[in-house]
Amino acid sequence: MTKNLIEHFIYKIEVKKIINLFKNENIDIRIVGGCIRDRLLNIDVHDIDFAVKCLPDKSINILKKQNIKFQDFGKKYGSIVAIINNKKFELTSLRKDINQKGRDTDVVFTQDWYLDAQRRDFTINSIYLTPEGKIYDYFNGYDDLKNKKIKFIGDIEKRITEDYIRILRYFRFLGCFKELNIIEGYEEKINEHMPEIFNNLKDEIIRNEILKMFKSPFPKNSFRNFKNQNFKNNLFIEIDKLWNKKKYLLGLNKCLNKVEKYFTYIEANGL
Repeated sequence: MTKNLIEHFIYKIEVKKIINLFKNENIDIRIVGGCIRDRLLNIDVHDIDFAVKCLPDKSINILKKQNIKFQDFGKKYGSIVAIINNKKFELTSLRKDINQKGRDTDVVFTQDWYLDAQRRDFTINSIYLTPEGKIYDYFNGYDDLKNKKIKFIGDIEKRITEDYIRILRYFRFLGCFKELNIIEGYEEKINEHMPEIFNNLKDEIIRNEILKMFKSPFPKNSFRNFKNQNFKNNLFIEIDKLWNKKKYLLGLNKCLNKVEKYFTYIEANGL
């Protein structure tokens, strides 16, 4: 799979065009993140993201020179979205995140690929692919994929408290695998910090993350208990309690009801 990985991406004319634009300017560019993860897992790839070794203003200038439409609403985070043939591709300058507070962070742009990888949440999301097909896997994410593990980069407690949405993303990515392989100590740390989800994230953000879980190949692993697949996990027990207390009907009727129906279905069918 890794040998011909690049061929899956560069056959798309838009991807090849973006790569050539930056290579012609002698700027290093690599495909990164979820698209690499999904391809290695043989999951359909939808969004293709790039990391670029230049400042966001340089990315904008390159796109402007070729009359390529772009969006720069994420410029302060180094992210520019190129639009080619009505398809969007995110180009993010190498950066280090500091003073992170949930969804917001201060950034320092860098020329160091390792520092850029270090800011990412999970090892499986920090794999880079060069236009020549070389893989840079600074935290052994490919091994974690093969071993069916979702592993935080660095200290789990530090990474969770930087942004509590990572707990929801952790459960979402569990759905990538048919069988669970939970790292020792993770369950305790996640349960310890779970109440902070509701203190730091809006209900709509929580709801959207849950709905994304249904798009995974094995959604049941996002919903079920780590140790007993016949029971829901603590995340969904706590969300159910909170939304019933708040009477958040959109979440109850357009989200948790789907989880309940799905959970009932997999129980009934022994899945």
